[in-house]
Amino acid sequence: MSIQTTDPVADLLTRIRNAIAVGKNEVRVPTSKLKFAVADKLQKINYLEKVEVEDAKPRGILHIVINNEGEATRINEIDKVSTPGRRVYAGVNEIPKVKSGRGTVLVSTSKGIMTGQEAVKNKLGGEILVKVW
Repeated sequence: MSIQTTDPVADLLTRIRNAIAVGKNEVRVPTSKLKFAVADKLQKINYLEKVEVEDAKPRGILHIVINNEGEATRINEIDKVSTPGRRVYAGVNEIPKVKSGRGTVLVSTSKGIMTGQEAVKNKLGGEILVKVW
């Protein structure tokens, strides 16, 4: 059975949200370069515990550990900002702050996926993908 979505990042975030809502600490999704880049950046900024790609046919599986067993999740809210029907772009001076700086946005720039703070530091704007806190 082939599962094809029009917005793979939104599907990834929904699976993470649903896993958190029912108390699961890990999720497995079909992988892509963009999904891996978003999940890897969330891991690097300490919202996810572990992200790894497992080989499978016809495509790999992205295995995401949200938090360790017995720990509280570090994600309170995670949302997709830009959608296929409504892309949201921001210049370097327009990158939003989430919860007065306690949260983070992920920005797709010409240099790859970055946090809002990294994009401002590198003087890059781009498409606002994810808002997390």
